[in-house]
Amino acid sequence: MKQYTVAVLGATGAVGQEMMKILAERNFPVGKLIPLASARSAGKTLKFKGEDVTIREARDEAFEGVDIVLGAAENDIAQKFAPAIVKAGAVFVDNSSAFRLDPNVPLIVPEINPEDVKNHHGIISNPNCSTIITVTAVNALNAISPIRTMTASTYQAVSGAGAGGPIELMSEVKALAHGESYEPKVFSHQIAYNLIPQIGGEQFEGYTSEEMKMQNEGRKIMHLPELKVSCTCVRVPVVRSHSISVSLHFDKPVSVAEAREAIANAPGCKLVDDLANKQYPMPLDTSNQDIVFVGRIRPDLTDDNGLCLWCCGDQVRKGAATNAIQIAELLLEKD
Repeated sequence: MKQYTVAVLGATGAVGQEMMKILAERNFPVGKLIPLASARSAGKTLKFKGEDVTIREARDEAFEGVDIVLGAAENDIAQKFAPAIVKAGAVFVDNSSAFRLDPNVPLIVPEINPEDVKNHHGIISNPNCSTIITVTAVNALNAISPIRTMTASTYQAVSGAGAGGPIELMSEVKALAHGESYEPKVFSHQIAYNLIPQIGGEQFEGYTSEEMKMQNEGRKIMHLPELKVSCTCVRVPVVRSHSISVSLHFDKPVSVAEAREAIANAPGCKLVDDLANKQYPMPLDTSNQDIVFVGRIRPDLTDDNGLCLWCCGDQVRKGAATNAIQIAELLLEKD
């Protein structure tokens, strides 16, 4: 099998390290792995397949000879290095939001729109974590009847804010247990025993940037340009795995039985929907794996053409690292 030179841009972060782990798990044909990070991390080592690999400084010259770059850095870093990556002839699979809405950049969830990968010009975007989990859960229903509107509330784990999120949650819990104070650094308010109904800055009519991603990205991924979404994003004191409550409104009625059958057979989904036996998707069950669990499927009592459901998925894996590597696997198929 052909081997590829793969670089991970932002290798020291939570998503970057997860990417390296999943490359090994999925036996991606890596001939050479190049972890890239800031100058202060250069020279240090990370483990890949049991071996130490040396971190290099991210700079334009670092991409020469690379086939695929997995981006796990912030928007400004992605924008800074994208021209050098493309010039070097590599394909940039980027987890930031820098290029997601660029009409010349495919936005891919492999279970939904794998064919769009052929339209890339050197850059492919990985969607937002909550968007990936939600559209994976609902896409099979869109095939029964087009989704016209969607109302979603996300319950996002602290690890979605990076490696510092879980540390801050645990530190606050420990401090509060001892009657001590703890000054939040990662989040704008105390997250322990609390909910924070803001993720991202205000972008449109009181909606945050995180909330608008669901509408804008969902339209592009599912090829539904008229899709309307109203979303509320909430940070919750859960370590890992995002949860989303979704109300869908279709062109025509979709029965609960139809929905359950479609989701049970949908790629990337697992139906967990037995209220009588207290079986439904939960963060503890969906962490550290790549399937989106879907349940609590029921009629929307406000609309005869509506359904409600609840889904959970690991936002570090399927919501970021795994989805990016699945995109890279599509590139191998094309190659």
